[in-house]
Amino acid sequence: MVTTIQISEELLERLKKMKLHEKESYEDIILDLIEDRLELSEETKREIEESRKEAIEGKVHKWEDVKRELKLNV
Repeated sequence: MVTTIQISEELLERLKKMKLHEKESYEDIILDLIEDRLELSEETKREIEESRKEAIEGKVHKWEDVKRELKLNV
């Protein structure tokens, strides 16, 4: 099934600039963007889980220590 979507001229120009070669379709570009977004989301989820584990294990820094080490006047 094929469908048509409406996009702004600005977005069309951005998509054109993203083409790796003249014959690359907009569908290919959009699929690549979706894939990149999904990969980033999975990576972010892993990093969040790692951070949670570190916090549970007490591998954290006290705010006062961070301010002192970075010489922040907050």
